[in-house]
Amino acid sequence: MTYRKNIVITGASSGLGEGMARRFAAKGRNLALCARRTDRLDDLAAELRSRHDGIKVVTRALDVNDHDRVFSVVKEFRAELGTIDRFVVNAGLGKGQPVGTGRFDANRETVETNLVAGLAQCEAAMEVFREQNAGHLVVVSSFSAIRGLPGNVTAYAASKAGIAALADGIRADTAGTPIAVTTLLPGYIESEMTGRAGRTPLLASADKGARALVDAIERERAKAYIPTLPWAPLSVVMRFAPVGLLRKFT
Repeated sequence: MTYRKNIVITGASSGLGEGMARRFAAKGRNLALCARRTDRLDDLAAELRSRHDGIKVVTRALDVNDHDRVFSVVKEFRAELGTIDRFVVNAGLGKGQPVGTGRFDANRETVETNLVAGLAQCEAAMEVFREQNAGHLVVVSSFSAIRGLPGNVTAYAASKAGIAALADGIRADTAGTPIAVTTLLPGYIESEMTGRAGRTPLLASADKGARALVDAIERERAKAYIPTLPWAPLSVVMRFAPVGLLRKFT
């Protein structure tokens, strides 16, 4: 296990990003946190500094769809911390409607945020890692990336499949170098996004989900389903399930 001291997390003001930040802070890591909602972000940073002596927590306002800002914020984080040892591409969006129902705006926003803005984050992080010749890129995809899904999550699943494929390609490109790449595929974990979805089967608590995410990140596995149970076994079912059963996963 490689020790990574300075960690960037995007979308860190709530949900999975906040949960990961809390766990890494408890491990004594320095954090660079960014999100659109700076009030919540700054409150989190102040809390983490007060609870964990000796760690450095820096924050920036960032809408990941502002691509130029993504690159400038990453450079600012590196200047403040000295190095970036791990970058967690976490910021994402879950809105969407069935394709062809007049909500191209919502589906486009989801794809742009999860895939195009995800690419911007990967580009910015990898520029730093290639210059340092070291680093760990972590891409938070989704269990829904395994297969195209119907209804409100069609665009979301496609965007998460895209970002997972991007991470796979970067991993292949950096194989045999000191740069590691991890793809995380979380199932249903308690968050604002799952809360808006209504009744969700197999929902893991936010604490359990954050713990599983951080454990997988620390092991620097190439790919991990989060939590492993039940999502790793279900991934096999998902790949071969008849189309009629796919609605049970949405």
